[in-house]
Amino acid sequence: MSQKTTQLVIGWVLTDEDLRMRFKERPRETLKELQQKGYELTDDEIDALVRSDPEVWPALARRIHPRLQRCSLRTSINSAGARNE
Repeated sequence: MSQKTTQLVIGWVLTDEDLRMRFKERPRETLKELQQKGYELTDDEIDALVRSDPEVWPALARRIHPRLQRCSLRTSINSAGARNE
């Protein structure tokens, strides 16, 4: 089990809007892709991340300063000026 990789992936999901949207749409597949690219995630870690509350990711991401965020070009802006994820 690689705690460091898990922490890296969590941070990445929170700061990369594209990854966060992919994770929200297809959580297990997104993490399996990272695993196949060489990120040392165990199946148990993937399962734990997939079972987490899906609303926690965008909620926490909104609390991180925008300068630390990688914005998505896929995101739309609603009429109130807020980003839709």
